[in-house]
Amino acid sequence: MTEARHNHYLIIGNSAGGIGAAEAIRECDKTSPITIVSDEPYPAYSRPLISEYLATKCPLERMLYRPPDFYEKSGIRLLSGRTAVRIDIKDQTAELEDGAEINWDKLLLATGGSPIVPPIDGRKSTGVFTFTTLADARAIDKFIKKGMRAVVIGGGLIGVSVTEALERRGLKVTIVEMKDRILNTILDETASAIAAETLEKNGVKIITNHTVTEINSEFTTDRIHAVTLDDSRGISCEVVIIAIGVRPRTEIASEAGIRVNRGIVVNRTMMTSHPGIYACGDVVEAYDFIHGENRVTPIWPNAYLGGRVAGFNMAGRPTVYAGGTALNSIKYFGMAITSAGVFAPVDSTGEVVTTKNGEVYRKLILKNGRLSGFIFCGDIERSGIIYGLMRDQVNVAGYKQTLIADEFSYISLPEPVWRERLASTFKPQPVEAETVKVEALR
Repeated sequence: MTEARHNHYLIIGNSAGGIGAAEAIRECDKTSPITIVSDEPYPAYSRPLISEYLATKCPLERMLYRPPDFYEKSGIRLLSGRTAVRIDIKDQTAELEDGAEINWDKLLLATGGSPIVPPIDGRKSTGVFTFTTLADARAIDKFIKKGMRAVVIGGGLIGVSVTEALERRGLKVTIVEMKDRILNTILDETASAIAAETLEKNGVKIITNHTVTEINSEFTTDRIHAVTLDDSRGISCEVVIIAIGVRPRTEIASEAGIRVNRGIVVNRTMMTSHPGIYACGDVVEAYDFIHGENRVTPIWPNAYLGGRVAGFNMAGRPTVYAGGTALNSIKYFGMAITSAGVFAPVDSTGEVVTTKNGEVYRKLILKNGRLSGFIFCGDIERSGIIYGLMRDQVNVAGYKQTLIADEFSYISLPEPVWRERLASTFKPQPVEAETVKVEALR
């Protein structure tokens, strides 16, 4: 069946990217219909806060990304708890799981990512969870009890996040990481060691260079009682969290014939290989200004800004995505760490500037005098200034040591630089149509 209402704008996905697009559309187009389809039964919420929900049962109202009346005031029809399963490019329709069809003139795919679950024996046993959505956090919350033992498979951002929440709930946690250190995709060896020491001081056991090969459960109840590692060791537990990572949810795009690599490939307007169809967020390969090429960078700010660029272009305001890059900021067990860009030189022309005093560690990676990455541990207050200098590719060769000094601040920069920093804003800039020169992806 086809719904009677014709939708000019259809957004599949209700997280940061979808909201950013809807807001940008409404800045340009106050009246045309917007429909957002979401497979989650909630209004848009801040996904990073699911660990706080699990740790403290933070109410949904405090997690909302926009006020409860956002959709009504913005003239947006939200179809929550409904999944889009197919799009027809020729007919410009989207089919939902319940059989409904929705027409669109402009479409945004903001489908995000899904958790990676390797084919471990016993992965479907009672007590095994993933941790990427509020539904995951709620399921874990209902299952766990103080004093339980948990094994977290994966020592990345998701794994460390859920580990802290479980520890705060009174569980004993062991992290099993297949690489030689935790947080290895965003930190160097020094910062990883600082993070590991902090976790271990708070009672977390960390096992590296090993994987879980089997999740063992009771035959009669299907409840887990242990995991087996690749060296045949057993670890007793009642809870297992699979936190290996996420992969872009590209199926709906690839099945429709839209160009997909690791993620949906978009150009600098966030348009896919098919005119009128855009994509943003964790599902896309978008421009990375550090690497100078399209990459998957699944972080919240990139999703929102990419969504805004897509929304402007969908509504007829030509806008170019300035690009994003890897940017992570964490604060678990009182440990504050920020990293962005690359954490090691990509070739022999790179330069490293570091300082370390106890748990305070600062590292800059430069190429031709310009920042290509940084890591701040223990004291991250001024990391936002560093990111701005990196984003705008300011040549910092003449004052690079100043950037990692304890007393560093805006005023430490050369006057022309700090005046420009204070006056600048971080948002995509619309450009005139005739100046947009972006290669189509056909």
